Amino acid sequence: MKIRSIITIVALLTLCPKQVEAVNDSTNVQSIVDEVIWVVGDEAILKSDVESMRLQAQQEGLRWNGDPDCAIPEQIAVQKLYLHQAAIDSIEVTEAEITEGIEQQIEYMISVIGSREKLEEYHKKNMSQIRNELRESYRERQMVQEMQRHLVKDISVTPADVRRYFSNLPQDSVPFVPTEVEVQIIAQTPRIELEEINRVKDELRDYTDRVNRGETSFQTLARMYSEDPGTARRGGELGYTGRGTLDPAFANVAFNLTDPKKISKIVESEFGFHIIQLIDKRGDKVNVRHILRKPVVSQEAIDKSLSRLDSIRADILEGKFSFEIGATHISDDKDTRSNNGLMTNVKENGRVRTSRFQLQDLPPEVARAVDALKVGEISAPFQMINERGKTVCVIAKLKSRTEGHKATITEDFQVMKDVVLEKRREQKLHEWVVNKIKSTYVRVNDRYRDCQFEYQGWIK
Repeated sequence: MKIRSIITIVALLTLCPKQVEAVNDSTNVQSIVDEVIWVVGDEAILKSDVESMRLQAQQEGLRWNGDPDCAIPEQIAVQKLYLHQAAIDSIEVTEAEITEGIEQQIEYMISVIGSREKLEEYHKKNMSQIRNELRESYRERQMVQEMQRHLVKDISVTPADVRRYFSNLPQDSVPFVPTEVEVQIIAQTPRIELEEINRVKDELRDYTDRVNRGETSFQTLARMYSEDPGTARRGGELGYTGRGTLDPAFANVAFNLTDPKKISKIVESEFGFHIIQLIDKRGDKVNVRHILRKPVVSQEAIDKSLSRLDSIRADILEGKFSFEIGATHISDDKDTRSNNGLMTNVKENGRVRTSRFQLQDLPPEVARAVDALKVGEISAPFQMINERGKTVCVIAKLKSRTEGHKATITEDFQVMKDVVLEKRREQKLHEWVVNKIKSTYVRVNDRYRDCQFEYQGWIK
């Protein structure tokens, strides 16, 4: 809010419940609009901050541990401790990450409320205003999460730690492992007609010509036409990115661009066809903007792929070859064909890889296909959109199914290890906050002195 800086300065002078007054021009009657309730370091926590978080929690269906009147300001105070340390340790979150996160948040809000128009009507603001209001709070949340990850990055547990932890745990506290499955797939990518590919390329050439003639900007065309939802809203900009995280064909062109005024030739990647424009290079990272166009797959091509998979399935069932052989030599899915078609569940930002999935972690089409199968059975062919945004046709085999059960060391070591690791991380973060409170100036309004806080040391 506009008066935040004024309130903060006043709060540092005295912590008696400082009330900021506003004058109503029509009645000349004074009314209280805000109040400082805590000070943490050189940061004030306002009553309006608490009410805003309370309202947001209500909208998202969140519940607080303990009394919300005590828990909410404490959570805000803890966040300020993390943010202060993040500034000291130079923890950063890129603008690209913030923008992408905000768009995901807005898309979720739209899915709940029904439409963009209803969202604007509910908040009595346009989409640009909503994005601006979300930006700072989202950035702070991401900074806190990055700081927490930084603090616990070196924590590890051994098998002995896991056994020791669970040997002392009551049986009713042992975690329940939901039903898990292992799934193999054979995929076929429907063939795209040459005429359709040429249509997409002609569109991209037209975009290049329009920018070169000065009729419009690359950013405007990206917002209007790019089929990469993660970057289109920010004019096609990727943000500073390393070579290893990009499609190889895309990276080869992006890293060889030298003139920001020129647009690349058309590039084909796993995602479709692109044109690319350089923004900047910084060390081993490049920042470019791009426009992605995806050729449309015809229903005839989809039907042909489904028919071929139906024949492959019939051959496997007749014993002509195994599903594993088919996955290795016939499947178009490069992520699974070198592993006999076995799908891999990648968790914790790539740090954990397993073949086990809970059904909700599978692509919805795959989950529906295998849910009714018995172990060893093969689904009928179906189509889906893969993680690269392409239409593919698939048959799936249920390799194994482990029904929900209490975790055991022999069958669920990774699950139990994750439990212990999470406990260690929580303990580390709790201790860090308590120690940080000891070394930080904190003043709390008297009304909170009887609160049962999660962390010790707020009341001094």
